[in-house]
Amino acid sequence: MDTIGRMSLLLLASFWLLMASMAVAAVWLVEPAKAVGLAATDHGTANLTVHVGRVSPRGGVLRLGVYDAANYADDKTPVATADVPAIAGETTVTLTGLPPGRYAIEAFQDFNSNGKMDSSWLGLPKEPYGFSRDAKPFLSKPGFDAVAFELTQGDNSQTMTLQNSQAAASAGF
Repeated sequence: MDTIGRMSLLLLASFWLLMASMAVAAVWLVEPAKAVGLAATDHGTANLTVHVGRVSPRGGVLRLGVYDAANYADDKTPVATADVPAIAGETTVTLTGLPPGRYAIEAFQDFNSNGKMDSSWLGLPKEPYGFSRDAKPFLSKPGFDAVAFELTQGDNSQTMTLQNSQAAASAGF
C-alpha cells in the first residue's frame, strides 16, 4: 500500500472514531439527569420534568438545582442538579429518582459556561435566571415559601421562565 493509501485509511479510521465518540456524547446529553446523593431505589420516588422558558438564543449551559427547605437559603447541597445545553426558547430537563417532598428550583443560563452566575459590580445578575413558581426576587432571592412546590410519587411537571433575558442580551453578555 502506498503513502496516499495509508493516509486515506488513517483519515477514514479517524473519521469513524470521531463519529462513534459523537454518538456516545449525544446519548450522554439526552440521558435524564439523576438525583444526587440518593439511595438507588425507584420505590416511592418521583420524576420531575422542568420546562424552562425564555431561554436566550445566546446558548451556553442551563444550570438547574432542586433544593429542600434546609438547603435553599444558602444554596448548600441540592437534592438534584442538571447542567444541560441551553436551547433557545424552551429547554426541558428531566430529573428522575427524587424522593417526594417540598422543593424549590433555581436555574440560570450560564452564557460563558464558567459555572457561576455572573453579576455586575453592584451584584445584579448579568445572566438570565429563574425560580420555581416564577417567583420574582426583590433585593434578594425569593424565600422558600414563595418558590416551594410539592413533588409527589410518580411523574411531576413544573414550568418556569427565565427572567432578565433581555437585560442580559442587551448588556452584550
